[in-house]
Amino acid sequence: MRATTKLREILQSGRIAVAPGAFDGLSARLVAQAGFPAVYASGGAIARSAGLPDLGLIPVDAIVERLASMVDVVDIPVIADADTGYGNALNAQAAARAFERAGVAAFHLEDQTFPKKCGHYDDKGVVPVAEMVAKLKAVRDALHDSDFVVIARTDALAVEGFDAALARASAYLEAGADMIFVEAPTSEAEIADIARRLPGLKLINMFAGGKTPLVPVPRLEALGYHVVIIPSDTQRAAIKAMQRVLAAIARDGSAAAMAADMASFKERELLVDTAGYLDLGRRYAS
Repeated sequence: MRATTKLREILQSGRIAVAPGAFDGLSARLVAQAGFPAVYASGGAIARSAGLPDLGLIPVDAIVERLASMVDVVDIPVIADADTGYGNALNAQAAARAFERAGVAAFHLEDQTFPKKCGHYDDKGVVPVAEMVAKLKAVRDALHDSDFVVIARTDALAVEGFDAALARASAYLEAGADMIFVEAPTSEAEIADIARRLPGLKLINMFAGGKTPLVPVPRLEALGYHVVIIPSDTQRAAIKAMQRVLAAIARDGSAAAMAADMASFKERELLVDTAGYLDLGRRYAS
């Protein structure tokens, strides 16, 4: 089954899907092996994995290459971050084709001005509604797979206010978006009102330390959300773990003191399926 069809079935199941963030093949494998139904390829986490802030500094070709490497190693749908489409409607259309070729099942396109910022940064700007509508129509025309899920994200809540953000979301649905993502609501009342006032499929961003309060997944499901992304918590955990092991190495000359907090050699090789690849190599050699 195509990843797009898998994602459509998940969305039609009536159960909310939690998609933790990943930024490379290894982190995507970890999400899949933990039993989640989908993985979120976080643009911010991909940028930070290159040592850069989430400010639209990674070229689209590098993003697409990273997405393809993640798709190749998991059998669950990958939901990608297409930022602003990397330019105008034609740029967004080209990006959509590239993302589809990479094998992702969905992506979200946002209405920030370029270069974009992390959705929980201050001082964002948004493009005119007509410009975003044109991008969405261009993206929909570019895609070949009718099951591909186009998610329209609006960052207007912090710029133009709550009602304006919902008006934008409605316009984006009319333009062909399959799902709406209103970024950075600041209260549970806003979260509930978004779900109540907007029809169709809805995505929400939940992570520790952002502008949006953490709401339990069952509550989000009851409100009417369909997908929860948790973009960067895995990466933030990895950063802390690496800092601790580096401190141990600097102090002791080895990571022996951290052994209980590290995957074993065997566990690491199981994660990347070394034995399976070696068996496959022997089969082709015989």
